[in-house]
Amino acid sequence: MSRPDELKKLIRDVPDFPQPGIIFRDITPILANRETFSEVVELMSRHWVDRGVDYVAAIEARGFIPAAPIALRLHAGFIPIRKAGKLPWKVISHSYQLEYGTDELDVHEDAVAAGERVLIVDDVLATGGTAAAAVELVRKLGSEVVGVQVLIELSALGGRARLPGIEVVSELVY
Repeated sequence: MSRPDELKKLIRDVPDFPQPGIIFRDITPILANRETFSEVVELMSRHWVDRGVDYVAAIEARGFIPAAPIALRLHAGFIPIRKAGKLPWKVISHSYQLEYGTDELDVHEDAVAAGERVLIVDDVLATGGTAAAAVELVRKLGSEVVGVQVLIELSALGGRARLPGIEVVSELVY
Protein backbone atom coordinates (compact mmCIF):
# COMPACT_ATOMS: atom_id res chain seq x y z
CA MET A 1 0.00 0.00 0.00
CA SER A 2 1.21 3.50 -0.84
CA ARG A 3 2.67 5.56 1.96
CA PRO A 4 1.21 9.03 2.58
CA ASP A 5 4.30 10.74 1.12
CA GLU A 6 3.93 8.66 -2.08
CA LEU A 7 0.24 9.58 -2.36
CA LYS A 8 1.02 13.26 -1.79
CA LYS A 9 3.39 13.18 -4.78
CA LEU A 10 0.42 12.22 -6.95
CA ILE A 11 -1.74 15.13 -5.81
CA ARG A 12 -1.42 18.13 -8.07
CA ASP A 13 -1.45 21.59 -6.48
CA VAL A 14 -3.31 24.09 -8.65
CA PRO A 15 -2.71 27.65 -7.45
CA ASP A 16 -5.43 30.31 -7.64
CA PHE A 17 -8.28 27.88 -8.31
CA PRO A 18 -11.20 28.41 -8.09
CA GLN A 19 -10.13 31.95 -7.17
CA PRO A 20 -6.93 33.82 -6.34
CA GLY A 21 -5.27 32.75 -3.10
CA ILE A 22 -6.74 29.22 -3.06
CA ILE A 23 -4.50 26.19 -3.67
CA PHE A 24 -6.69 23.44 -5.11
CA ARG A 25 -5.58 19.88 -4.30
CA ASP A 26 -6.31 17.93 -7.49
CA ILE A 27 -6.77 14.18 -6.89
CA THR A 28 -7.30 13.21 -10.55
CA PRO A 29 -3.76 11.77 -10.91
CA ILE A 30 -4.60 9.32 -8.07
CA LEU A 31 -7.88 8.41 -9.75
CA ALA A 32 -6.18 7.79 -13.09
CA ASN A 33 -3.98 5.04 -11.64
CA ARG A 34 -6.17 1.98 -11.06
CA GLU A 35 -3.89 0.43 -8.43
CA THR A 36 -3.52 3.66 -6.46
CA PHE A 37 -7.23 4.45 -6.70
CA SER A 38 -8.01 0.97 -5.36
CA GLU A 39 -5.51 1.48 -2.51
CA VAL A 40 -7.09 4.83 -1.63
CA VAL A 41 -10.56 3.26 -1.46
CA GLU A 42 -9.19 0.56 0.83
CA LEU A 43 -7.40 3.15 3.01
CA MET A 44 -10.54 5.26 3.32
CA SER A 45 -12.69 2.20 4.14
CA ARG A 46 -10.54 0.34 6.64
CA HIS A 47 -11.37 2.39 9.74
CA TRP A 48 -15.12 1.91 9.19
CA VAL A 49 -15.27 -1.85 8.54
CA ASP A 50 -17.35 -3.54 11.25
CA ARG A 51 -18.53 -0.15 12.56
CA GLY A 52 -22.16 -0.69 11.58
CA VAL A 53 -22.30 1.82 8.73
CA ASP A 54 -25.71 1.60 7.04
CA TYR A 55 -25.14 4.36 4.48
CA VAL A 56 -22.29 6.36 3.02
CA ALA A 57 -23.29 9.93 2.25
CA ALA A 58 -21.08 11.75 -0.22
CA ILE A 59 -20.70 15.43 -0.85
CA GLU A 60 -20.91 16.65 -4.46
CA ALA A 61 -18.94 16.37 -6.57
CA ARG A 62 -15.51 14.94 -5.85
CA GLY A 63 -16.75 13.20 -2.71
CA PHE A 64 -18.87 10.94 -4.93
CA ILE A 65 -15.76 9.40 -6.49
CA PRO A 66 -14.32 7.60 -3.44
CA ALA A 67 -17.66 7.31 -1.60
CA ALA A 68 -19.41 4.98 -4.03
CA PRO A 69 -16.71 2.26 -3.88
CA ILE A 70 -16.38 2.82 -0.11
CA ALA A 71 -20.13 2.15 0.22
CA LEU A 72 -19.70 -1.08 -1.74
CA ARG A 73 -16.72 -2.08 0.42
CA LEU A 74 -18.76 -1.46 3.60
CA HIS A 75 -21.88 -3.19 2.21
CA ALA A 76 -23.74 0.08 2.73
CA GLY A 77 -26.16 2.16 0.72
CA PHE A 78 -25.11 5.39 -0.99
CA ILE A 79 -26.66 8.83 -0.41
CA PRO A 80 -25.79 11.76 -2.66
CA ILE A 81 -25.63 15.15 -0.98
CA ARG A 82 -25.84 17.68 -3.77
CA LYS A 83 -25.73 21.38 -4.42
CA ALA A 84 -29.07 23.19 -4.39
CA GLY A 85 -31.44 22.42 -7.24
CA LYS A 86 -29.74 19.22 -8.44
CA LEU A 87 -31.91 16.54 -6.82
CA PRO A 88 -35.22 15.59 -8.49
CA TRP A 89 -37.29 14.76 -5.39
CA LYS A 90 -38.38 16.55 -2.23
CA VAL A 91 -35.32 17.78 -0.34
CA ILE A 92 -34.15 19.30 2.88
CA SER A 93 -31.46 21.97 2.60
CA HIS A 94 -28.69 23.53 4.62
CA SER A 95 -26.74 26.73 3.79
CA TYR A 96 -23.12 27.05 4.83
CA GLN A 97 -19.99 29.19 4.53
CA LEU A 98 -17.10 28.14 2.27
CA GLU A 99 -13.55 29.43 2.53
CA TYR A 100 -14.37 31.52 -0.56
CA GLY A 101 -18.13 32.19 -0.37
CA THR A 102 -21.44 30.58 0.57
CA ASP A 103 -23.31 27.57 -0.76
CA GLU A 104 -26.24 25.28 -0.02
CA LEU A 105 -26.53 21.49 0.09
CA ASP A 106 -29.61 19.32 -0.43
CA VAL A 107 -30.48 15.71 0.35
CA HIS A 108 -33.66 13.81 -0.46
CA GLU A 109 -35.98 13.93 2.52
CA ASP A 110 -36.41 10.14 2.33
CA ALA A 111 -32.72 9.31 1.76
CA VAL A 112 -32.33 7.55 5.10
CA ALA A 113 -34.58 6.50 7.96
CA ALA A 114 -34.34 7.80 11.49
CA GLY A 115 -31.79 5.90 13.54
CA GLU A 116 -29.71 4.71 10.59
CA ARG A 117 -25.92 5.08 10.84
CA VAL A 118 -24.27 7.28 8.21
CA LEU A 119 -20.63 7.83 7.28
CA ILE A 120 -19.98 11.11 5.45
CA VAL A 121 -17.23 11.04 2.81
CA ASP A 122 -15.54 13.84 0.91
CA ASP A 123 -12.22 14.31 -0.83
CA VAL A 124 -10.97 17.30 1.20
CA LEU A 125 -11.64 18.78 4.63
CA ALA A 126 -10.72 22.47 4.53
CA THR A 127 -12.61 24.95 6.72
CA GLY A 128 -15.19 22.30 7.60
CA GLY A 129 -18.22 24.22 6.37
CA THR A 130 -19.26 21.67 3.77
CA ALA A 131 -18.75 18.71 6.11
CA ALA A 132 -20.65 20.48 8.91
CA ALA A 133 -23.53 21.17 6.49
CA ALA A 134 -23.60 17.47 5.52
CA VAL A 135 -23.64 16.48 9.21
CA GLU A 136 -26.59 18.82 9.81
CA LEU A 137 -28.51 17.38 6.85
CA VAL A 138 -28.03 13.81 8.10
CA ARG A 139 -29.10 14.84 11.59
CA LYS A 140 -32.19 16.61 10.22
CA LEU A 141 -33.18 13.22 8.81
CA GLY A 142 -32.96 11.77 12.34
CA SER A 143 -29.93 9.64 11.53
CA GLU A 144 -26.69 9.13 13.42
CA VAL A 145 -23.44 10.41 11.94
CA VAL A 146 -20.86 7.68 12.52
CA GLY A 147 -18.02 9.90 11.32
CA VAL A 148 -16.47 11.89 8.53
CA GLN A 149 -13.86 10.32 6.24
CA VAL A 150 -11.71 12.42 3.91
CA LEU A 151 -8.70 11.74 1.76
CA ILE A 152 -7.04 15.12 2.40
CA GLU A 153 -7.20 17.41 5.41
CA LEU A 154 -5.90 20.98 5.20
CA SER A 155 -5.15 21.23 8.91
CA ALA A 156 -4.18 24.92 8.92
CA LEU A 157 -7.78 25.80 7.98
CA GLY A 158 -9.15 24.20 11.17
CA GLY A 159 -12.03 22.21 9.67
CA ARG A 160 -12.11 19.72 12.56
CA ALA A 161 -13.16 22.49 14.91
CA ARG A 162 -16.45 22.81 12.98
CA LEU A 163 -17.20 19.11 13.66
CA PRO A 164 -17.28 18.82 17.47
CA GLY A 165 -18.06 15.34 18.73
CA ILE A 166 -17.66 13.83 15.25
CA GLU A 167 -14.92 11.29 14.56
CA VAL A 168 -12.89 12.62 11.61
CA VAL A 169 -10.44 10.38 9.76
CA SER A 170 -8.10 11.81 7.12
CA GLU A 171 -5.49 9.88 5.18
CA LEU A 172 -3.28 12.81 4.12
CA VAL A 173 -2.73 15.91 6.24
CA TYR A 174 -1.30 19.11 4.83
